[in-house]
Amino acid sequence: MSNSIACIVYRNGKILIAHRNPVGDMGGRWEFPGGKVDPGETETQAIVREMQEEFSVRAKPGRKITDSVFYHKDKKCTLNAYFVSLEHDGIAVPYRLTEHSEYAWVKPEDIPSDNFVDSDLQIYPEVLKAIKNEKS
Repeated sequence: MSNSIACIVYRNGKILIAHRNPVGDMGGRWEFPGGKVDPGETETQAIVREMQEEFSVRAKPGRKITDSVFYHKDKKCTLNAYFVSLEHDGIAVPYRLTEHSEYAWVKPEDIPSDNFVDSDLQIYPEVLKAIKNEKS
């Protein structure tokens, strides 16, 4: 079974999403930043590594929001979503992307109208609920 993490970066009423490079099964679609957890690595270690590798930014993992099981090419996968803080917002100093063509800060309620990857849409309702709880 594959284990992946989704980084939920929420700041000033907006959430960070990333547009995948146009290659592979999910190429050209939007997603929450993140990736696979390597063997021998914890989920929080994967968050720090993935954000450094894919965005060239230091990340601080927060609390776990939810997890979900899905199948990709008949392989069982688990996706674990965490709140994540980044050292900066990528606006004044742009993130250096390696796996994505662009990133955006969007209102959480706008996510379903984007061409989002299915696995992230599966956790979206719980992410939305967690964000609303953070605000209150």
